[in-house]
Amino acid sequence: MSKDPTKLAIAAVERETGLPKDTLRMWERRYGFPQPERDEHDERLYPADQVEKLRLLKHLVDQGMRPGKLIEASIETLGEMLQARQAQTIDCPNAASRCNSIVELLRLHRSEELRRTLQQTLLKQGLQAFVVETVAPLNTLIGNAWLRGEIQVPEEHLYTEQVQNLLRSAINAQGGGQRPRVLLTTFPDELHVLGLLMAEALLVSEGASCVSLGTQMPIANIDSAARAGDFDIVALSFSAAFPARQAVEGLTQLRAALPDGVALWAGGRAIAGRRDAIPGVSIITDIRETLSALEAWRTANAA
Repeated sequence: MSKDPTKLAIAAVERETGLPKDTLRMWERRYGFPQPERDEHDERLYPADQVEKLRLLKHLVDQGMRPGKLIEASIETLGEMLQARQAQTIDCPNAASRCNSIVELLRLHRSEELRRTLQQTLLKQGLQAFVVETVAPLNTLIGNAWLRGEIQVPEEHLYTEQVQNLLRSAINAQGGGQRPRVLLTTFPDELHVLGLLMAEALLVSEGASCVSLGTQMPIANIDSAARAGDFDIVALSFSAAFPARQAVEGLTQLRAALPDGVALWAGGRAIAGRRDAIPGVSIITDIRETLSALEAWRTANAA
């Protein structure tokens, strides 16, 4: 019997939603959702509508809401809740208007106008404010619009490519920095680089010296690069799609491998709720916390 391509196995659902397998099973037992079907080998298969609802639930839970209060809600209601919370995160009317205008250009595929608008916004705001006040809320807006089916994968890729190009150019224009020396990368299976670029942009604008290894770097290579390059900090990014359990296990392994004098920072939605999960690892739950983490490091290492 051939598998239905519209239904996903539990490992694929973990990758698609960022919800660990243990959480999926626990919700199934405790709340009665999701309700996977079973294949001929008694393995779980999740229909597309359940996967869509799980994506919405993951985003709302990451924002501090309790799953027990959300499980019974429809996909439409969950989408409306995301939209309402999204509006709360952009508390400046001018910022909300600016971000909505950019999303509209994206929907219309007006790529050249989108590029110019983003570039002009960067020049007007400066690098730090552009990352915090424009890129961060835009990421939320676009991610939620994708979850609701209002934009498709090509539009999301267009946005990501435009912002990445802008940030790389702005970072390169900053020139060399001083201490701390920060090594930025991701673990294998983490393809998203935008979070790294946002962190790097904030750090270089404060005079830190940053080197990015890009994405998908094995733990042993991160350790050897940190030692060879005399780095003070290793920083990793985890998108919402990255399994949280895998992130915690990898960070625990990397922390044990790195010298005690090298700080380990980790940020991104996948580990937003894991602040105290890994001794010796600083969890950055909001991009703005990158600056306070940098200040704390400099204070502690002032000598």
